[in-house]
Amino acid sequence: MEMIKPPAETLYEKELRALREEDKGKRPHQWLLSPAYVRDFIIGRERPALLDGEKVSITRKFYGNDVLIERAIVTLAGNRGLMLVGEPGTAKTMLSELLSAAVSGTSLNTIQGTAGTTEDMIKYSWNYAMLLDQGPSEAALVPSPLYAGMKQGIITRFEEITRCPSEAQDSLISVLSDKVLNIPELDGGVLFARPGFNVIATANIRDKGVNEMSGALKRRFNFETIKPVANVKLEAKIIESQARSLLLHSGVEAEVDLNAVELLATTFLELRTGLTREGYKLDIPQASMSTAEAVSVYVQSAMTSYYFEERGITLDRLVQNLLGTIVKENDKDLSILKAYFSKVVKERAGQDEIWKEYYSERKWIG
Repeated sequence: MEMIKPPAETLYEKELRALREEDKGKRPHQWLLSPAYVRDFIIGRERPALLDGEKVSITRKFYGNDVLIERAIVTLAGNRGLMLVGEPGTAKTMLSELLSAAVSGTSLNTIQGTAGTTEDMIKYSWNYAMLLDQGPSEAALVPSPLYAGMKQGIITRFEEITRCPSEAQDSLISVLSDKVLNIPELDGGVLFARPGFNVIATANIRDKGVNEMSGALKRRFNFETIKPVANVKLEAKIIESQARSLLLHSGVEAEVDLNAVELLATTFLELRTGLTREGYKLDIPQASMSTAEAVSVYVQSAMTSYYFEERGITLDRLVQNLLGTIVKENDKDLSILKAYFSKVVKERAGQDEIWKEYYSERKWIG
């Protein structure tokens, strides 16, 4: 079946199968891969794996702190939950998907936190027609992803946990502490978590509309902070890789323009950090200048050029989509983008042809 965005276990099915076939290492109970092979799956390795005699490349999927990946894996093998925190767009969700796919074989056992998430949605709810007809029974119980994770011994992902009200968040405390879920409506209603169960939660530290976690809940998690990319070449490599994958799954037959990618990576990194490679200090936009947003700008620009001009990406489309990304949260960010073009891009335009072309498209930002 074709999917717009396949889950990690589908997208990397061949790699996972090859690693499982090769893996002879020690692994926690119910894990499909040993910790060392989970690490290899996420950060890649030079040596391919063999699957039915075919060499399968094990690609790097997460670019960042490799030691952080090892700490995250060890956390999941223990009794504490894993909390991935960071600014929006730092690949927290992608990392939680990769970890879940490698450890449990599925990344779909997920709770999506919102302002409307209740304790029932986190633990379990009821089929009220059966409840009224038969009374409380296991058949009438509607399991949540947390319930399914405990019963099957697999990872439960909890996305955007700090968007949930504090009282809903705290419903996790007893589950994380004792690995037990009480169901008082049923006689002897106690669900004991099977080995392999754990929780990976994600939270933004700069986004709006978040609720502070209680100290009691924080103590049940090991926190890992995922920092934004701080290197142009690395950011360009991520944009190239992600853009190529997204365009391919969108049916867009277009080569990735490496010059446009480096231009975009440089712009995002400098506006995110407030410092240019020449040492100029810049005002930082309120909008998220994450690598994920840079990927989105490139993909949108490439698709626009592909469908409307029937050619590769053009810099006018790049500037148009850049404008939409930066100015969507605060009109004051427009003046920051204008200042960047009038100072930084203008100066580089006299030294480099692509920056000259980039500068010529400043008309789109006014």
